[in-house]
Amino acid sequence: MEFKKALVNARHHFVFIAGLVTALIVAFTIETRDYGQVLGNITFEVSEPIPLRENRILTEQEYLWAKTAWQYFENNYQDNTGLVNSVDGYPSTTMWDTASYLMGLISAEKLNVVSHAEFTLRMEKVLNTLARIPLIEGQLPNKAYNTQTLEMVDYANQPVPKGIGWSAIDIGRILVPFNILIWQYPEFNKPVNNVLNHWNVTEMIDKGYLYGSRPAVKGDGFELVQEGRIGYEEYASKALSLMGRDVFNAMKYIDYLDLVEIDGVEIPTDKRDPAKYHAHNYVVSESYILDSLEFGADSISKIFAFRVYKAQENRYERTGILTAVSEDNVDEAPYFVYNTVFSDGKEWNAISDQGDDASHLKTLSTKAAFGWYALYDTPYTSLLIEDAKALYSKEKGWYSGRYESDGRTNKAITANTNGIVLESLAYVQDGTLLSVGVK
Repeated sequence: MEFKKALVNARHHFVFIAGLVTALIVAFTIETRDYGQVLGNITFEVSEPIPLRENRILTEQEYLWAKTAWQYFENNYQDNTGLVNSVDGYPSTTMWDTASYLMGLISAEKLNVVSHAEFTLRMEKVLNTLARIPLIEGQLPNKAYNTQTLEMVDYANQPVPKGIGWSAIDIGRILVPFNILIWQYPEFNKPVNNVLNHWNVTEMIDKGYLYGSRPAVKGDGFELVQEGRIGYEEYASKALSLMGRDVFNAMKYIDYLDLVEIDGVEIPTDKRDPAKYHAHNYVVSESYILDSLEFGADSISKIFAFRVYKAQENRYERTGILTAVSEDNVDEAPYFVYNTVFSDGKEWNAISDQGDDASHLKTLSTKAAFGWYALYDTPYTSLLIEDAKALYSKEKGWYSGRYESDGRTNKAITANTNGIVLESLAYVQDGTLLSVGVK
């Protein structure tokens, strides 16, 4: 029995070391590439220094911004399950939005917005829940859950006993706070391992690519579909690489990378045809902001992030419209809009998840404004935060943004916006959130 236990422990240690070595090899390869030929036949140079913000203690106003964001999580907490609603007052969540809550909770603890005792109580409860939620075919989390009952539901929060499939990108996102807990809060090693032992993460990876699942077109089961486009695909893969998973192909930019000039800046986009692959290739702020806040970015994504930002600054210079674009909930139909730098062949395109035009719902995104402000010390990020700082309710948290067309506040209030506001402010104070050995 003791020999068997030792063998299992040795296997676990081997997987961890293998993953760490893989991650280091990938990082070293990226760091030592020649910028003139950095991605195969695509040549690009850094046109100007990237004005990264230096870490510092938050101002009194910034600390109040963090407390305002935390108010959302106070209001939408489900005490019996430890989960938080994705949208204000609506008892449903996804793994992406649960990750936003976990990152918000970690950030609030780092900023002393919540006590360590409250942090511990909340984290233990949500991890215990994630270790017992029903799974798609017993393998991986459903795309949505009722936060009160833990039932698998559809996006209308209606129970679906067999579920509607899993999202590999969402699961990759929630592995980020799991990695932070493992490295920085070792008291949570066992609860995190309980979750990972309940989930079968291997099921969503094949030949180094990420796969989501959805109800099969024919039959009663589920079918796998490759998931992720440039920006989100690489971001979601990074936490998996730290856990010893083979996501080499998902982490590569070169296979499907194209560069498109938008407002004088060549930005990265995915050249897979949406009509053929049935997935839109949105270029938005969020994936690059999260990669930078959480992982510190790598030599490639650091350049790509700044270019995505710079295109938005240049649009402001050209039009006078403050620009910070990302996907966001909106307070009218269709209730969720992808506000992009580039998608489906069009610059500054705003579309629904069905691809319908939503230009009238273009917004300045609160979370994008906070993210760019945290990362870059420029006159433009100062303009963004000066505008965004009024987009809140003291009782409810941060609103999602402001409509470009008439200046109205987009009064959708979500876990994702408020979680990213907290992450951004934690980054301002402490720097990269997933820093080994730093708490």
